[in-house]
Amino acid sequence: MGSVALEQRLLGTAPVARGIQTTPASLEGLTDAEVMLRVKEGDEAAYEFLVHKFRRAMMSFMYRMVRNPAAAEDLAQEVFLRVYRSRQTYAANAKFTTWLYRIATNLAVNYARDTRHERPESSVSLDEPDRETGLTVDVADGSLTAEENLVRRERLAAIRGHVQGLPERQRLAVIMHKYQDMDYRQIAEVLQLSESATKSLLFRAYETLREKLKDFI
Repeated sequence: MGSVALEQRLLGTAPVARGIQTTPASLEGLTDAEVMLRVKEGDEAAYEFLVHKFRRAMMSFMYRMVRNPAAAEDLAQEVFLRVYRSRQTYAANAKFTTWLYRIATNLAVNYARDTRHERPESSVSLDEPDRETGLTVDVADGSLTAEENLVRRERLAAIRGHVQGLPERQRLAVIMHKYQDMDYRQIAEVLQLSESATKSLLFRAYETLREKLKDFI
C-alpha cells in the first residue's frame, strides 16, 4: 500500500483492508501496551482500537493546548499517524499513555512555538465550544439565577484564559492533571521529571491561578 493511501485510510477517508484479523472484544482484556505490540506486529484492527479509545482524549488535550478547533483536530490526527509510523520502534518499557502523551506534548509545544506570533493574546470567548461536550461556555444552568450563570460563565472563561497564560510546562502539567485526570506519576513520566518536581510545578501553577482568580473564589 502506498504512503498516500495508507494515510488516507488512517484518517478515515479510505476503506480499511485488514491483514491480521482481530475483533475489538478480543482486545478489551489486554493492556494498552499489549495492544500496541499487536500493532507493531501488523494488526491494523488493534491500531484502530487504540485510535477509537484515545481519540477523544487527544482532541481534548490538543484543544486545551492550542485553543483552535481545526488545529486541534489536525494535531490529534498527526499524533495517531506518528503512533502508526513509529510502531516498529515501540518498546513496552513504559505505559502506552506515557508514550502517547509524549508524542502529543511535543506536537502541541512545537505548534504553539511556531504560531506564537500568529495568535492574538486575548481571553477565551464566552461562546467558545467545549471540545468534550460540544456545548458553549454560556449554556445556562437551570438551577442557577441569571446573575449566578453570568458569574459562572465569567469564571470559566477566566480559568481557561489564565491556564493559557501559564508558563509552558506548568500549562502542560495543569491540563494533564485537571482535564486529562492524570496523576503526579503519569505527568512526571510524560514530562520526564521526578514526582517531587512535578508536584512543585503543579503547586506553583495552582498558586498562580489562585492568585489571578481570587476575585472569583
